[in-house]
Amino acid sequence: MTERLKNYIAGRWTSGDGAGAVLTDPISGEALVSVSSDGIDLDAAFRFARETGGAALRSQSYATRAAMLAEIAKLLQNNREAYYAIALANSGTTRSDSAVDIDGGIYTLSWYARNGAALGDAFALRDGADTALSKDASFRVRHVWTPTRGVALLINAFNFPAWGLWEKAAPALLSGVPVIVKPATATAWLAHRMVADVVDSGILPPGALSIVCGSASGLLDRVASFDVVSFTGSAETAALLRAHPAFVSRGARLNVEADSLNSAILCSDGAPGTEAFDLFVKEVAREMTVKSGQKCTAIRRAFVPQAWLQDVVQALSARLAKVSVGNPRNESVRMGALVSRAQLDHVKAGIAALSQEARLVFDGSTVPFVDADASVSACIAPHLFVVDHPDDARCMHDVEVFGPVATVAPYRVDRVATEGLQEAHAVELARRGQGSLVASVYSNDDARVSPVALALADTHGRVHCVTPAVRESQTGHGNVMPMSLHGGPGRAGGGVELGGLRALGFYHRRAAIQASSIALETMTNVADSHL
Repeated sequence: MTERLKNYIAGRWTSGDGAGAVLTDPISGEALVSVSSDGIDLDAAFRFARETGGAALRSQSYATRAAMLAEIAKLLQNNREAYYAIALANSGTTRSDSAVDIDGGIYTLSWYARNGAALGDAFALRDGADTALSKDASFRVRHVWTPTRGVALLINAFNFPAWGLWEKAAPALLSGVPVIVKPATATAWLAHRMVADVVDSGILPPGALSIVCGSASGLLDRVASFDVVSFTGSAETAALLRAHPAFVSRGARLNVEADSLNSAILCSDGAPGTEAFDLFVKEVAREMTVKSGQKCTAIRRAFVPQAWLQDVVQALSARLAKVSVGNPRNESVRMGALVSRAQLDHVKAGIAALSQEARLVFDGSTVPFVDADASVSACIAPHLFVVDHPDDARCMHDVEVFGPVATVAPYRVDRVATEGLQEAHAVELARRGQGSLVASVYSNDDARVSPVALALADTHGRVHCVTPAVRESQTGHGNVMPMSLHGGPGRAGGGVELGGLRALGFYHRRAAIQASSIALETMTNVADSHL
């Protein structure tokens, strides 16, 4: 019988009822641990977090809470090898792919620890300069941010059990808001182990950090007016959440990161043989294969000038042919498995849908696996498609295949474009994604990327521009950095995460305080901010 992972709520570890869900090794199918949240006292969990955890956190300054984050980061860093072992077993990822999740989460914590310390001994944040309300300026208004007196419920996705936890929890805890995390069931083990280590360390006050593993049933029913919910997952589930009374009637805040058909654009000066061409091909191939394509920011659509379509396809296919797929315990393997057989079925269904309007130019089904049984494992090799007429296409702009799958399509280069935007057609095609987390632009000319980036900005949360000048320093199309905005409009969810200290805004409430100039000047423990 597998070990049952307990839930940590109301300051104690509690086991759920029933058979629960079994977490498995996506390579061997071996049962690892089980989880269940059935029968646990969710009312007590939310009450304890709000009343005990929230009060304890708010009694500390930003600098003190930042110091707590620094201690958590140090603790997690010391336990990294245990986390790598869990990621290998439960997510089927190579060590380098596990690092994106584990080390990325630790780095994000460290960033908020360092930059949160700069807020000092304040307990509230000032929003801009005071403004006079009277002619003699004796009566003024000051806008301030104060921590919401609620709970931050974090409902996370399966692909980043570590980073997905800490990129949300770090700004919440720094803000003084207690966290209840609900990790995706399939890969909950890693998040559970990290939370257990933090709880055992005593770094945080009781009630500041809780975890519920298993079903999410009943969680939203406990969400009250001043709670906040951050969700990462499908647009279909997000639509159900938005209709819940917690948000419609009680006015709780909801932040959503959902589906995203991210794009990469090779500019019209990126001819074969140039640095921009090579950087583009390298990044598309990398984004297809890192974490087996299971990244919300992965490149799904690549747009190239019509004249170079075949050159791009040949170069990408050559790179993909070198990717060894299979058991990440074998040192020769560069790409591991999807997280489960169920996810494998979803990816295969997406491939079948794309096949109706696209031609397959790199067929991963012919690639042999290394030390992995295709009938048991959740392995799948990269699949690359071409859509020759993207204006007439539907699936490539609507269907996100959450795996090592991408589509290349040509665009028309406007040689008489004004304002230097010869890539207008590519921008138009990127916008067909109806709102995305990120688009990347590749050119040999630094001046060329600016108009393209600005044209993409209204429908993308982030625009990543790559030229030879940043060949070595650029952080990667799909890498989400804590100091940069993560989120996107439209079908990407309309949410906003990270963006440096701007992330604290979601966990604060803004108010206008109208008083005499003298009274406002006596308001202490308020730090300047740029939320």
